[in-house]
Amino acid sequence: MNFYSVRDLRTESKSMWENLSRGNEVVITNNGKPAALMMDVSGDNLELMLQAVRQAKAMIAFNSMRSQAASAGYMSDEEIEAEIQAARRGE
Repeated sequence: MNFYSVRDLRTESKSMWENLSRGNEVVITNNGKPAALMMDVSGDNLELMLQAVRQAKAMIAFNSMRSQAASAGYMSDEEIEAEIQAARRGE
């Protein structure tokens, strides 16, 4: 995996494309923090790659929500039912 800053996109684009063509991933940073991920894809596997990335992002979000729920404490069946009833009443 290779890291390039947003500025490097203009000044090091040839190197970045060479890394991508060799099958390496490229991380674009903004102010030193990862902002984007680039991967080499072909027309044949574009849809599969998009599907895989979206599935991975959904799994990460799900696991994050699960961790937050576990640290906040789980709701009892009665609390869940009360929340459902309140939502149905528009509260």
